Amino acid sequence: MMAPTISVVVLILIFILASAIRILREYERGVVFRLGRVIGVKGPGIVLLIPVVDRMVKVSLRVVTEDVPSQDVITRDNVSVKVNAVIYFRVIDPQKAIVEVEDYLYATFQLAQTTLRSVLGQVELDDLLASRDKINQQLQRILDEHTDPWGVKVTAVEIKHVDLPEEMRRAMARQAEAERERRAKIISAQGEFQAAQKLSEAAQIIGQFPAAIQLRFLQSLSEVAAENNSTIIFPIPVDLVRSFLERKAPEAKL
Repeated sequence: MMAPTISVVVLILIFILASAIRILREYERGVVFRLGRVIGVKGPGIVLLIPVVDRMVKVSLRVVTEDVPSQDVITRDNVSVKVNAVIYFRVIDPQKAIVEVEDYLYATFQLAQTTLRSVLGQVELDDLLASRDKINQQLQRILDEHTDPWGVKVTAVEIKHVDLPEEMRRAMARQAEAERERRAKIISAQGEFQAAQKLSEAAQIIGQFPAAIQLRFLQSLSEVAAENNSTIIFPIPVDLVRSFLERKAPEAKL
């Protein structure tokens, strides 16, 4: 009769020791309740509890990454888009995370969804596409303010993808094409303007030196003759042959 009794006592002692000793990792903390009251935060390492009297809730201090699913958002300029994001947060006060909110993970996740719809509904589509960094900072600041009473720190919020309607994509493609054409026309016009300026300056210089026209004409003949073997007829300025005609006229009278 003594052997079974000893075995039962040993099992009870093992159970008591197992329930009284807890080991917490470096990234874990334990919120200890004694008869329903919080007596403090323990860990890391070995934590001794009073069996039956004490109860401990583990809390991880590591950064949690949650993917916020696509949310239907109507922007300020009445464009319907779907936006998803990623939120990064961690517990900085384990006692508040357990006492102040029932489930801090679920609460933070739901808050991220509602805040995403609320903030993006106040911006225009162009700002949503071009100013993501600014919007990310605004989302992070708002979420951090709301989760601070829970002992949760939101470290970053990143918008991952903005899904536009098909008709909006086509409109943006046409807009981008029109913008490229506008820039090309402006560049071409600037080139024409600069060329006209240079031609005007050249004409002024040539106008001051009439002989320069003849030299340019002869240079053009030389360039054409060097590149082509065909026969080319050019109109010859009268100034080039006037001296020969005037010299030939007195000889004809004789």
